[in-house]
Amino acid sequence: MYEVLVPVDDAPDRALAQARTLTDLPLEEDVHVTVMHVFTGENVAGANVSQVASVRRARDHLEDHGIEVTLEESSGVPAEEILERARELDADLLTLAGRQRSPAGKLLMGSVSQDVLLGTDRPVLFCTKASEE
Repeated sequence: MYEVLVPVDDAPDRALAQARTLTDLPLEEDVHVTVMHVFTGENVAGANVSQVASVRRARDHLEDHGIEVTLEESSGVPAEEILERARELDADLLTLAGRQRSPAGKLLMGSVSQDVLLGTDRPVLFCTKASEE
């Protein structure tokens, strides 16, 4: 089985872009996708992963295309959590979706995508454009 980790943030359009990019690939093996959301800070509202719109959008698209999906959540520093989960799953592929940021914004706020790209030895599929409905 081909294991794919799809970490998504709060943006449904980026999550859908990740899911669509995967379903557009000519994957010939059985594929299992773990859609992951990392809650940062305190989750005072007590939300769970299935309540996050971006997670639901990615899951629905993947399942509509016959792909088995598991939802997972964690809390902490997103890049660290993603890298750890990729190791635990022994993921064959990670998909990421970036957002447009100025160079100053990247310097001040960092980049989860950049930290994941630099911190893994696994293949990473980077989705740069949000798909249109």
